[in-house]
Amino acid sequence: MGNDEQLVKGNGVLLSVVLSFRNEQEVLDELIKRLRYTLDPSDWDYELIFVNDASTDGSLELLLKYNQKDRRIKVINMSRRFGCAPCVMAGLRHAKGDAVVYMDSDLQDPPELIPKLLEKLSEGAEVVHTTRTRRSGEGAFKMWLTRRAYRIINSVADIDIPENMGDFKLLSRRAVNELIRLNEYDPFMRGLVRWIGFKQVRVPYKRDARFAGKTHFSLLKSLNPMKEFIRGLVSFSELPLYFSLFLGFLVSVGAFIYLLYIVVTRVFLDMHRPGWPALMVTMLFLGGTILFTIGILGLYIGKIHHEIKGRPPYIVESRIGFDEAPPDGRQDS
Repeated sequence: MGNDEQLVKGNGVLLSVVLSFRNEQEVLDELIKRLRYTLDPSDWDYELIFVNDASTDGSLELLLKYNQKDRRIKVINMSRRFGCAPCVMAGLRHAKGDAVVYMDSDLQDPPELIPKLLEKLSEGAEVVHTTRTRRSGEGAFKMWLTRRAYRIINSVADIDIPENMGDFKLLSRRAVNELIRLNEYDPFMRGLVRWIGFKQVRVPYKRDARFAGKTHFSLLKSLNPMKEFIRGLVSFSELPLYFSLFLGFLVSVGAFIYLLYIVVTRVFLDMHRPGWPALMVTMLFLGGTILFTIGILGLYIGKIHHEIKGRPPYIVESRIGFDEAPPDGRQDS
């Protein structure tokens, strides 16, 4: 029996499930119940790695009770709030599984889909994405903006990121090893998983509304969607820089043509035009263009600034249920 077939039928092969969360006390009971319902009847060995992004509710206390009864439930506590992507990377570094699933903890993504992801892995895929065919509980305006954002990123990026492909994926051990080698300070996970290559397939599903509580990624109350869009734009494309260069060139050409127009009308046609309105419009246009291009440059310089400082993308405060350091040898604080 080959290793791919073992991944579906179990036989001692370990599956790691990485779940990043912040303040999900209302959801965790149901989440663990459904994960157990999905995984317990099978022959798979598994571990559930909950990465706590500095929760302030009773989530940690609840997980500690589960850990005392079931050592397969493990917890990584961040020293402060670092965000979803660093938490996922921390979970991947600690995961020992021959296959690793990472997903959100709000139960919008159904754990019952995991067996189907494993089937795709057994067929030779190294990365199995989930693609949302329907997204319940999300407004039409947010969906419209999301589609526009994906199309903008795909039109300029070096990689293709299909629409409605979120952070619910299954990775082979080889794919995980390549991801954790990258060690970017501000990772755009959806892009990095596509960037590593290998055979990648998709599984469609219908995404549910949150099981309980309120979203942490509100379009109007949070800057996270905008940050994620900018992160994806500057992480995998240099086209905005070329656009800035082209825009500067066009403005310079336009200014030169306007200068010629003024000289011709004054010298050859003896026409004197009041200068204040034209001067103000020109100054405002040039000033706006300069600020816009500086802003684009600033995004890239900011990424460079973060990388060259060499700070770790996250700091782990404590680990619960782990017997040793991460498999890659990284020693977290």
